[in-house]
Amino acid sequence: MPSASLTNHDLFILEKIKDPESGPSQPVLIDPSLPRDPHITDPSTYAHITTLERSIISSIQDVELQLAGLKSNLEPEVEDPLKRYRDCVERLGELVEMWPMYASARNNRAQALRRLYGDGCLVKVKGGGGGGDEAVPLDAEASEQDLMNAGRTILEDLSTAIRLLMPATPYAAISSQASKTLSQAYTQRGALYHLTAKSLSLATQNHPPELRIDPTRPEAKWEVVEFEEMASRDFVMGGRYGNEVAGKLAVGVNPMARLCGSMVGEVKI
Repeated sequence: MPSASLTNHDLFILEKIKDPESGPSQPVLIDPSLPRDPHITDPSTYAHITTLERSIISSIQDVELQLAGLKSNLEPEVEDPLKRYRDCVERLGELVEMWPMYASARNNRAQALRRLYGDGCLVKVKGGGGGGDEAVPLDAEASEQDLMNAGRTILEDLSTAIRLLMPATPYAAISSQASKTLSQAYTQRGALYHLTAKSLSLATQNHPPELRIDPTRPEAKWEVVEFEEMASRDFVMGGRYGNEVAGKLAVGVNPMARLCGSMVGEVKI
């Protein structure tokens, strides 16, 4: 194979492609005077909603402690934890129905559904198996319909939360709470896309994958590379709005970054 050389310009372009965070970007402007949620601007209403939300999250944390105790045989079973967890998800759903413009409830419902049904809910691998990185779901015996519904709700909740909180322009200010929720929503969706890509890529000819995604969703038509690219983009945005781990993950899951890294490694300069 003939040797090749790269100019400084070539290296600059490759570096920009390889590292999606290397280009210039407008810093996030945090304005403490703004309402914590851009769509819930009345302080008393916001306080009421967040009180309800914190109560639900506290109940979820209690269930997790119960599960930890059961696994360690530290305490007797008081109530079916799976039922308690489902009840919490239903309460989050009621909160979303009452205040559909409140992004935090959608972000938390997506996280609870991921815990309940697992990050593998978007892919059905015939014959079993999957990406191997996702945590064991609480409801390991969920039906196909339950998994389909969960996947639809998770994707809709995260996409809607992002749409509700994204500033109109990169120069527009945002509250610290909105920035935190936006970071969480982007990071969650990035993780889901990443693990979906991994499940698809690890499937074999004997165990072909099948996306378990509502056909009206754009993701239903994606291949592995699209999931990888969008995971990288979401991690970049998650990092931009405050999640440092997401920002570092962005390059590692970017298929173009891996390709360019391989190219640079093979070129003799």
